[in-house]
Amino acid sequence: METKEKNDKSKSTLEILPPELIQRILLRVPVRHLARLRCVSKLWCSLISDPNFAEFHFHHSSASTNSCFFIKYSSMVHFVYFDDNDASQKEMCPPFNNEPLPNFAVLGSCRGIIVLHRHPHSFVVWNPLTGFSKRISYSHLLPSRKYHGIRLPSLHGFGYDASQDDYLLLVAWNHWERQYNLDCLSLRTNSWINLDAALSKPLGVFDRFSCGLFLNGAIHWLSFALTTYKDAILIFDMKERTFSMMSAPEQLVMISCNFSGLALLGGCLALYYQNLHSCNTDIWVMKEYKVHSSWNLYQIPCKDFQPLCLSSNGDIIGRGCSWATVTVHTESLLPLPSDVEDKKKEEGGNRPSESE
Repeated sequence: METKEKNDKSKSTLEILPPELIQRILLRVPVRHLARLRCVSKLWCSLISDPNFAEFHFHHSSASTNSCFFIKYSSMVHFVYFDDNDASQKEMCPPFNNEPLPNFAVLGSCRGIIVLHRHPHSFVVWNPLTGFSKRISYSHLLPSRKYHGIRLPSLHGFGYDASQDDYLLLVAWNHWERQYNLDCLSLRTNSWINLDAALSKPLGVFDRFSCGLFLNGAIHWLSFALTTYKDAILIFDMKERTFSMMSAPEQLVMISCNFSGLALLGGCLALYYQNLHSCNTDIWVMKEYKVHSSWNLYQIPCKDFQPLCLSSNGDIIGRGCSWATVTVHTESLLPLPSDVEDKKKEEGGNRPSESE
Protein backbone atom coordinates (compact mmCIF):
# COMPACT_ATOMS: atom_id res chain seq x y z
CA MET A 1 0.00 0.00 0.00
CA GLU A 2 2.78 2.38 0.99
CA THR A 3 4.71 1.45 -2.14
CA LYS A 4 1.72 2.27 -4.34
CA GLU A 5 1.25 5.69 -2.70
CA LYS A 6 4.95 6.36 -3.10
CA ASN A 7 4.79 5.48 -6.79
CA ASP A 8 1.75 7.72 -7.26
CA LYS A 9 3.54 10.64 -5.64
CA SER A 10 6.61 10.07 -7.79
CA LYS A 11 4.57 10.48 -10.96
CA SER A 12 4.96 13.85 -12.60
CA THR A 13 2.03 16.13 -13.36
CA LEU A 14 2.54 15.36 -17.05
CA GLU A 15 1.82 11.67 -16.44
CA ILE A 16 -1.29 12.34 -14.37
CA LEU A 17 -3.05 14.71 -16.80
CA PRO A 18 -5.21 13.02 -19.45
CA PRO A 19 -4.09 13.51 -23.10
CA GLU A 20 -7.28 15.48 -23.88
CA LEU A 21 -6.44 18.09 -21.23
CA ILE A 22 -2.80 18.28 -22.38
CA GLN A 23 -4.02 18.90 -25.91
CA ARG A 24 -6.24 21.77 -24.72
CA ILE A 25 -3.27 23.28 -22.90
CA LEU A 26 -1.04 22.99 -25.97
CA LEU A 27 -3.62 24.78 -28.09
CA ARG A 28 -2.94 27.89 -25.99
CA VAL A 29 0.79 27.79 -26.72
CA PRO A 30 2.12 29.85 -29.68
CA VAL A 31 3.07 27.47 -32.42
CA ARG A 32 6.71 28.54 -32.61
CA HIS A 33 7.20 27.35 -28.99
CA LEU A 34 5.57 23.95 -29.61
CA ALA A 35 8.57 22.58 -31.49
CA ARG A 36 10.69 22.87 -28.34
CA LEU A 37 8.01 21.19 -26.21
CA ARG A 38 8.24 17.95 -28.16
CA CYS A 39 11.23 16.96 -26.05
CA VAL A 40 9.22 17.16 -22.78
CA SER A 41 7.94 13.58 -23.05
CA LYS A 42 7.07 10.90 -25.58
CA LEU A 43 3.38 11.69 -25.12
CA TRP A 44 3.88 15.39 -25.84
CA CYS A 45 6.04 14.57 -28.84
CA SER A 46 3.35 12.25 -30.17
CA LEU A 47 0.58 14.83 -29.65
CA ILE A 48 2.48 17.75 -31.19
CA SER A 49 3.74 15.66 -34.16
CA ASP A 50 0.24 14.45 -35.04
CA PRO A 51 -0.88 16.08 -38.35
CA ASN A 52 -4.45 16.25 -37.00
CA PHE A 53 -3.26 18.30 -34.02
CA ALA A 54 -1.24 20.57 -36.33
CA GLU A 55 -4.36 21.18 -38.44
CA PHE A 56 -6.54 21.83 -35.38
CA HIS A 57 -3.95 24.18 -33.83
CA PHE A 58 -3.67 26.15 -37.07
CA HIS A 59 -7.42 26.77 -37.29
CA HIS A 60 -8.51 27.00 -33.65
CA SER A 61 -5.57 28.10 -31.51
CA SER A 62 -6.07 31.39 -29.67
CA ALA A 63 -2.31 31.94 -29.88
CA SER A 64 -1.76 32.12 -33.65
CA THR A 65 1.64 33.46 -34.66
CA ASN A 66 1.76 36.01 -37.47
CA SER A 67 4.97 37.42 -38.87
CA CYS A 68 6.49 38.85 -41.99
CA PHE A 69 9.79 37.95 -43.56
CA PHE A 70 12.14 39.36 -46.15
CA ILE A 71 15.47 38.48 -47.72
CA LYS A 72 18.49 40.06 -46.06
CA TYR A 73 21.90 40.38 -47.72
CA SER A 74 20.66 38.09 -50.55
CA SER A 75 21.36 35.03 -48.40
CA MET A 76 19.35 35.15 -45.13
CA VAL A 77 15.63 35.15 -44.35
CA HIS A 78 14.74 37.70 -41.67
CA PHE A 79 11.52 37.16 -39.67
CA VAL A 80 9.67 39.87 -37.72
CA TYR A 81 6.80 38.78 -35.43
CA PHE A 82 3.62 40.78 -34.90
CA ASP A 83 2.58 39.40 -31.51
CA ASP A 84 1.32 42.21 -29.28
CA ASN A 85 3.21 41.03 -26.19
CA ASP A 86 6.14 39.30 -27.84
CA ALA A 87 7.57 41.45 -30.62
CA SER A 88 10.73 39.64 -31.68
CA GLN A 89 12.93 38.92 -34.67
CA LYS A 90 15.06 36.08 -35.93
CA GLU A 91 17.20 35.18 -38.92
CA MET A 92 17.34 31.82 -40.65
CA CYS A 93 19.44 30.39 -43.43
CA PRO A 94 17.32 28.95 -46.26
CA PRO A 95 17.47 25.15 -46.72
CA PHE A 96 20.13 24.74 -49.37
CA ASN A 97 22.07 21.86 -47.78
CA ASN A 98 25.25 23.81 -46.97
CA GLU A 99 25.71 24.68 -50.63
CA PRO A 100 27.16 28.07 -51.57
CA LEU A 101 24.24 30.42 -50.94
CA PRO A 102 22.69 31.45 -54.25
CA ASN A 103 20.50 34.43 -54.93
CA PHE A 104 16.94 33.37 -54.30
CA ALA A 105 13.46 34.89 -54.34
CA VAL A 106 10.24 34.35 -52.38
CA LEU A 107 7.27 33.10 -54.41
CA GLY A 108 4.71 32.92 -51.62
CA SER A 109 3.61 31.63 -48.22
CA CYS A 110 0.49 29.66 -47.27
CA ARG A 111 -0.44 27.83 -44.04
CA GLY A 112 3.15 27.95 -42.77
CA ILE A 113 4.68 26.67 -46.02
CA ILE A 114 7.04 28.96 -47.96
CA VAL A 115 8.03 28.56 -51.61
CA LEU A 116 11.39 29.92 -52.74
CA HIS A 117 12.82 30.23 -56.23
CA ARG A 118 16.39 28.98 -56.44
CA HIS A 119 18.60 29.62 -59.43
CA PRO A 120 18.91 28.29 -61.95
CA HIS A 121 15.73 26.18 -62.41
CA SER A 122 14.19 24.92 -59.18
CA PHE A 123 11.69 25.75 -56.45
CA VAL A 124 12.23 24.98 -52.76
CA VAL A 125 9.24 24.20 -50.53
CA TRP A 126 10.09 24.97 -46.90
CA ASN A 127 8.45 24.98 -43.48
CA PRO A 128 10.89 26.99 -41.31
CA LEU A 129 9.28 25.80 -38.07
CA THR A 130 9.52 22.05 -38.70
CA GLY A 131 12.65 22.24 -40.83
CA PHE A 132 10.99 20.31 -43.67
CA SER A 133 12.22 21.24 -47.15
CA LYS A 134 11.85 19.83 -50.62
CA ARG A 135 13.42 20.87 -53.91
CA ILE A 136 11.43 20.70 -57.17
CA SER A 137 13.01 21.20 -60.57
CA TYR A 138 11.19 22.87 -63.44
CA SER A 139 13.97 22.65 -66.04
CA HIS A 140 11.83 20.30 -68.14
CA LEU A 141 9.41 23.17 -68.75
CA LEU A 142 12.01 25.43 -70.32
CA PRO A 143 12.74 23.81 -73.70
CA SER A 144 9.29 24.80 -74.98
CA ARG A 145 9.89 28.45 -74.04
CA LYS A 146 11.23 31.04 -76.46
CA TYR A 147 13.93 32.20 -74.05
CA HIS A 148 16.70 30.44 -72.18
CA GLY A 149 18.87 30.97 -69.12
CA ILE A 150 17.88 32.13 -65.64
CA ARG A 151 14.46 33.73 -65.54
CA LEU A 152 11.87 34.15 -62.81
CA PRO A 153 8.19 33.50 -63.57
CA SER A 154 6.48 36.76 -64.50
CA LEU A 155 3.33 35.87 -62.59
CA HIS A 156 3.15 33.46 -59.68
CA GLY A 157 0.93 32.47 -56.79
CA PHE A 158 0.85 29.83 -54.06
CA GLY A 159 -2.25 28.57 -52.26
CA TYR A 160 -4.18 25.67 -50.78
CA ASP A 161 -7.01 23.68 -52.36
CA ALA A 162 -9.05 22.41 -49.40
CA SER A 163 -11.24 20.22 -51.64
CA GLN A 164 -8.21 18.09 -52.56
CA ASP A 165 -6.00 18.79 -49.51
CA ASP A 166 -3.39 20.03 -51.96
CA TYR A 167 -1.03 22.98 -52.30
CA LEU A 168 -0.78 24.51 -55.77
CA LEU A 169 1.96 26.70 -57.20
CA LEU A 170 0.88 28.65 -60.28
CA VAL A 171 3.56 30.19 -62.51
CA ALA A 172 3.17 32.17 -65.73
CA TRP A 173 6.07 32.66 -68.11
CA ASN A 174 5.91 35.84 -70.16
CA HIS A 175 7.07 35.92 -73.76
CA TRP A 176 8.42 39.17 -75.12
CA GLU A 177 5.24 39.59 -77.16
CA ARG A 178 3.21 39.78 -73.91
CA GLN A 179 1.89 36.24 -74.19
CA TYR A 180 1.88 33.92 -71.18
CA ASN A 181 2.37 30.20 -70.70
CA LEU A 182 0.74 28.99 -67.47
CA ASP A 183 1.76 25.92 -65.49
CA CYS A 184 0.44 24.62 -62.16
CA LEU A 185 2.36 22.38 -59.76
CA SER A 186 0.47 20.04 -57.42
CA LEU A 187 2.52 19.34 -54.28
CA ARG A 188 0.33 16.35 -53.41
CA THR A 189 1.04 14.51 -56.66
CA ASN A 190 4.35 16.24 -57.54
CA SER A 191 3.03 16.78 -61.05
CA TRP A 192 2.69 19.74 -63.43
CA ILE A 193 -0.49 20.76 -65.23
CA ASN A 194 -0.56 23.18 -68.16
CA LEU A 195 -3.31 25.80 -67.82
CA ASP A 196 -3.02 27.66 -71.12
CA ALA A 197 -6.47 26.42 -72.14
CA ALA A 198 -8.03 27.84 -68.93
CA LEU A 199 -7.56 31.40 -70.18
CA SER A 200 -10.46 32.60 -72.28
CA LYS A 201 -8.53 35.72 -73.30
CA PRO A 202 -4.95 37.00 -72.99
CA LEU A 203 -3.83 38.23 -69.59
CA GLY A 204 -3.50 41.95 -69.02
CA VAL A 205 -0.30 43.74 -68.08
CA PHE A 206 1.19 42.68 -64.75
CA ASP A 207 4.34 43.52 -62.88
CA ARG A 208 7.54 41.80 -63.99
CA PHE A 209 7.51 39.73 -60.79
CA SER A 210 3.86 39.76 -59.70
CA CYS A 211 3.08 37.72 -56.57
CA GLY A 212 -0.50 36.55 -56.06
CA LEU A 213 -2.50 36.90 -52.83
CA PHE A 214 -4.26 33.77 -51.54
CA LEU A 215 -7.74 34.27 -50.07
CA ASN A 216 -10.97 32.21 -49.97
CA GLY A 217 -9.57 29.35 -52.02
CA ALA A 218 -8.33 31.62 -54.82
CA ILE A 219 -5.20 33.51 -55.86
CA HIS A 220 -5.54 37.22 -56.72
CA TRP A 221 -3.32 39.52 -58.79
CA LEU A 222 -3.62 43.25 -59.36
CA SER A 223 -3.04 44.74 -62.78
CA PHE A 224 0.27 46.62 -62.96
CA ALA A 225 -1.24 49.65 -64.68
CA LEU A 226 -4.54 50.73 -63.08
CA THR A 227 -5.96 52.47 -66.15
CA THR A 228 -9.53 51.49 -65.29
CA TYR A 229 -11.34 50.16 -62.26
CA LYS A 230 -13.05 47.46 -64.33
CA ASP A 231 -11.46 43.99 -64.32
CA ALA A 232 -8.49 45.29 -62.32
CA ILE A 233 -8.03 42.07 -60.32
CA LEU A 234 -7.33 38.65 -61.85
CA ILE A 235 -8.59 35.62 -59.86
CA PHE A 236 -7.60 31.96 -60.14
CA ASP A 237 -10.03 29.54 -58.44
CA MET A 238 -7.99 26.68 -56.91
CA LYS A 239 -10.84 24.15 -56.91
CA GLU A 240 -12.32 24.83 -60.36
CA ARG A 241 -8.95 25.67 -62.01
CA THR A 242 -10.59 28.66 -63.72
CA PHE A 243 -9.83 32.36 -64.11
CA SER A 244 -12.13 35.33 -63.60
CA MET A 245 -11.88 39.09 -63.11
CA MET A 246 -12.94 41.45 -60.32
CA SER A 247 -13.41 45.22 -60.48
CA ALA A 248 -11.79 47.75 -58.15
CA PRO A 249 -13.81 50.59 -56.55
CA GLU A 250 -15.19 53.08 -59.08
CA GLN A 251 -13.89 55.94 -56.90
CA LEU A 252 -10.29 55.17 -57.81
CA VAL A 253 -8.66 58.18 -59.47
CA MET A 254 -6.49 56.27 -61.93
CA ILE A 255 -4.08 59.06 -62.71
CA SER A 256 -3.25 59.48 -59.00
CA CYS A 257 -2.50 55.81 -58.33
CA ASN A 258 1.11 54.74 -57.86
CA PHE A 259 2.85 51.70 -56.35
CA SER A 260 -0.36 49.71 -55.97
CA GLY A 261 -0.78 46.24 -54.48
CA LEU A 262 -3.03 43.76 -52.69
CA ALA A 263 -3.03 42.80 -49.01
CA LEU A 264 -5.01 40.62 -46.61
CA LEU A 265 -6.38 42.66 -43.68
CA GLY A 266 -8.47 40.86 -41.07
CA GLY A 267 -9.42 38.17 -43.56
CA CYS A 268 -10.58 40.75 -46.13
CA LEU A 269 -9.16 41.61 -49.53
CA ALA A 270 -7.50 45.04 -49.56
CA LEU A 271 -6.23 47.19 -52.44
CA TYR A 272 -3.72 49.93 -51.62
CA TYR A 273 -1.82 52.57 -53.58
CA GLN A 274 -0.01 55.86 -53.18
CA ASN A 275 -2.39 58.76 -53.80
CA LEU A 276 -0.21 61.33 -55.54
CA HIS A 277 -2.82 64.06 -55.11
CA SER A 278 -3.14 63.83 -51.32
CA CYS A 279 0.27 62.27 -50.50
CA ASN A 280 -1.64 59.58 -48.56
CA THR A 281 -1.75 55.83 -48.92
CA ASP A 282 -5.32 54.89 -49.84
CA ILE A 283 -6.43 51.44 -48.65
CA TRP A 284 -9.69 50.03 -50.00
CA VAL A 285 -10.96 47.03 -48.00
CA MET A 286 -13.63 44.70 -49.39
CA LYS A 287 -15.65 43.85 -46.27
CA GLU A 288 -17.69 41.14 -48.04
CA TYR A 289 -15.83 39.03 -50.56
CA LYS A 290 -16.91 39.67 -54.18
CA VAL A 291 -19.57 42.17 -53.04
CA HIS A 292 -18.59 45.26 -55.01
CA SER A 293 -20.56 47.67 -52.84
CA SER A 294 -18.61 46.58 -49.74
CA TRP A 295 -15.38 48.43 -50.66
CA ASN A 296 -14.46 50.79 -47.77
CA LEU A 297 -11.73 53.46 -47.90
CA TYR A 298 -9.08 54.01 -45.23
CA GLN A 299 -6.39 56.65 -45.60
CA ILE A 300 -2.94 56.57 -44.02
CA PRO A 301 -1.23 59.99 -43.78
CA CYS A 302 1.95 58.64 -45.34
CA LYS A 303 2.55 58.10 -49.05
CA ASP A 304 5.17 55.36 -48.55
CA PHE A 305 3.19 52.72 -46.67
CA GLN A 306 2.59 49.03 -47.34
CA PRO A 307 -0.18 47.45 -45.21
CA LEU A 308 0.73 43.97 -43.96
CA CYS A 309 -1.96 42.80 -41.50
CA LEU A 310 -4.21 43.85 -38.62
CA SER A 311 -3.22 43.84 -34.96
CA SER A 312 -5.44 42.17 -32.35
CA ASN A 313 -7.18 45.51 -31.68
CA GLY A 314 -7.80 46.22 -35.38
CA ASP A 315 -4.93 48.63 -36.10
CA ILE A 316 -3.27 48.35 -39.51
CA ILE A 317 0.33 47.13 -39.26
CA GLY A 318 2.52 48.18 -42.17
CA ARG A 319 5.95 49.35 -43.18
CA GLY A 320 7.55 52.07 -45.26
CA CYS A 321 7.75 50.99 -48.87
CA SER A 322 11.14 49.98 -50.23
CA TRP A 323 12.50 47.73 -52.94
CA ALA A 324 12.69 44.76 -50.54
CA THR A 325 9.83 42.28 -50.94
CA VAL A 326 8.06 41.61 -47.62
CA THR A 327 5.84 38.53 -47.31
CA VAL A 328 3.29 37.97 -44.54
CA HIS A 329 3.63 34.53 -42.97
CA THR A 330 1.52 32.51 -40.51
CA GLU A 331 3.59 29.82 -38.80
CA SER A 332 2.34 26.25 -38.50
CA LEU A 333 3.47 22.67 -37.89
CA LEU A 334 1.52 21.48 -40.93
CA PRO A 335 3.25 18.91 -43.16
CA LEU A 336 2.76 18.58 -46.90
CA PRO A 337 0.04 16.06 -47.87
CA SER A 338 2.58 14.02 -49.84
CA ASP A 339 4.84 13.82 -46.76
CA VAL A 340 1.97 12.48 -44.63
CA GLU A 341 1.13 9.84 -47.23
CA ASP A 342 4.78 8.75 -47.50
CA LYS A 343 4.94 8.26 -43.70
CA LYS A 344 1.72 6.23 -43.74
CA LYS A 345 3.18 3.98 -46.44
CA GLU A 346 6.35 3.52 -44.42
CA GLU A 347 4.38 2.67 -41.27
CA GLY A 348 2.19 0.27 -43.23
CA GLY A 349 5.24 -1.43 -44.71
CA ASN A 350 6.81 -1.88 -41.28
CA ARG A 351 3.62 -3.17 -39.66
CA PRO A 352 3.55 -7.00 -39.16
CA SER A 353 0.86 -8.92 -41.00
CA GLU A 354 -1.94 -10.75 -39.17
CA SER A 355 -0.49 -14.13 -40.10
CA GLU A 356 2.71 -13.24 -38.27
